Amino acid sequence: MRSLWTAASGMTGQQFNIDTISNNLSNVNTTGFKKNRADFEDLLYQTNRVAGTPATEQTLVPVGVQVGHGTKVAATQKMFNQGGLQATGNISDIGIQGEGFFRVLLYDGTYGYTRDGAFKIDSNGQLVTSNGYRVMPELTLPENFIRNSLSISQDGRVTVKVPGNDDPIQVGQMELFRFTNPAGLKSIGENLFKISPASGDPIAGRPGFDGMGKTIHKFIEMSNVSVVDEMVNMIVAQRAYEMNSKAIQTSDSMLGIANNLKR
Repeated sequence: MRSLWTAASGMTGQQFNIDTISNNLSNVNTTGFKKNRADFEDLLYQTNRVAGTPATEQTLVPVGVQVGHGTKVAATQKMFNQGGLQATGNISDIGIQGEGFFRVLLYDGTYGYTRDGAFKIDSNGQLVTSNGYRVMPELTLPENFIRNSLSISQDGRVTVKVPGNDDPIQVGQMELFRFTNPAGLKSIGENLFKISPASGDPIAGRPGFDGMGKTIHKFIEMSNVSVVDEMVNMIVAQRAYEMNSKAIQTSDSMLGIANNLKR
């Protein structure tokens, strides 16, 4: 009875769907987090009769007879729609409004990309992530800069004031990076992504130009997870899981009826 295995594949798929929803909900307050969406596709079909088979000398069978064998996970796609920007007042926080990623240097010498702009200033005056990864291109602030004078414009120009000079001086220029297919980036945790053959090579640019987003100083981008949407998705997944389990129970009942015919 095919329905046993077909419904079982449906239950497995909905279990994966719930896993995806749970991860989204657990990261509802994660800075720069982008939610995942589980995509499904149907499995192979068994063809009992092919459409177009001759029925008589003058007619053809208009439709065939096919039966499906369930579903499987096709992909988990990152949804890179904009998250809400929240004002923090912290001088090292930077939000991105629009497309683009910050680039950071990882411990193994490779690059990671992130939308998490909750940066810190280390003891060397460098802008780093919460895990100590340096923002690239490197940004080093003067030792004696006036802390509250740090300013980052929407096009990425970083200026500060130093004692004895009333005019701000530019100490760096931030860059953003975008991808032809950002959904193809590989998530590695710590709010970081790495390039993959599917994402394409990074395209560098100045914030606010050539399709890049703007850098919004003293703001951070929040998660783009909608709790209401995820709760609705969870209800739908739960009911789909329940209906598939009912199909298995019905198939088992039918097998029991067939088994008891002799009695």
